[in-house]
Amino acid sequence: MSVSKRDFGLTAAGREAHLYRLENDRGAYIEVTDLGASLVTVMMPDREGKLTDVVLGYDTAQAYEKGDAYLGAVIGRSANRIEKACTRLNGRTYHLAANDGENNLHSGPDGYERRLWTEEGVDQRGNSVTLGLHSPDGDQGYPGSLDISVRYTLSEDNEVSISYRGSSDADTIANLTNHSYFNLDGQDQGSVCGHWVSIHARAFTPVRDGGAIPTGEICSVEGTPMDLRKGQCIGEEIDAEYIQLEVMGGYDHNFVCEDYEEGVKRVVACARGPKSGITMEVATDLPGMQFYTGNFLNGQVGKRGHVYHRRDGFCMETQYFPNSINEEDFGSPVLEAGHAYRTTTSYRFGVKGGSIEVVDVKDSG
Repeated sequence: MSVSKRDFGLTAAGREAHLYRLENDRGAYIEVTDLGASLVTVMMPDREGKLTDVVLGYDTAQAYEKGDAYLGAVIGRSANRIEKACTRLNGRTYHLAANDGENNLHSGPDGYERRLWTEEGVDQRGNSVTLGLHSPDGDQGYPGSLDISVRYTLSEDNEVSISYRGSSDADTIANLTNHSYFNLDGQDQGSVCGHWVSIHARAFTPVRDGGAIPTGEICSVEGTPMDLRKGQCIGEEIDAEYIQLEVMGGYDHNFVCEDYEEGVKRVVACARGPKSGITMEVATDLPGMQFYTGNFLNGQVGKRGHVYHRRDGFCMETQYFPNSINEEDFGSPVLEAGHAYRTTTSYRFGVKGGSIEVVDVKDSG
């Protein structure tokens, strides 16, 4: 195992960004930049042993600064959408940036994905890098001075773990996620509609319209195209005559993941690339996961000049539910002053015939 570091170019402010490479003894590796604490590269072997880059991304720091699709980024303080860019906490109203119509998306235009994080530690033995960020009181409109760290780890069994830690001096919202787009056939292989996906969720949170704000309901997936428990190709029902898919142009919904228990990580989703045979298992200790099929990718120029089009990647963003700060029944994303914010999500990679195929997908029992 080894961790190395190299320059990744200058930001618009003239600051040097860096790229960290974590490699295991099997030859797989990932690359992470301190700009946005973004996951840039995930090189995993396919069924023939060929290393394949399975995440969408950019080649330079400048491209990450200019990009608008959140490729590989850490999102904070609050992932997903907040209705009317407004919320109340402890009897006080807080106004956020309205950057998605009248709503707030991923905390606004000055998100954590555009900031240069600080190196807090490189662990050669543990094959990890930890990046930190200080977010002052009032940042993005949120209360409290928040200190956050993100640790990326690559294990010998090809598991990429992302661990978040933080604390605030006042009650605030904390709902961080990683916004990587996956294409398990390779970042330059086009549509993911042929990928097989299973999501361990009996319910989802439907949205009102294309603004993607949840209605506040928690609805069963039974008998709908949202029922992905047994696994199917992404494209099988993505264009079905079903209002939830029609208003979002495909899957872009929060799934209520099964067996949630605070602080306990469990497998919530699996996927497989049809050409490469590369498999991915998603595990998290969070209650929800946004499954997004890249419906709004619209010609971003990515790594090695490849152009990303609609549905060329899918996201599995673990999270507290969208707009949960304004929905009492959704569970609370509030981090209380002096308390620790701790959560971990991992992506374990294999090939067809490996451990992913024996994962027990729960029935509707």
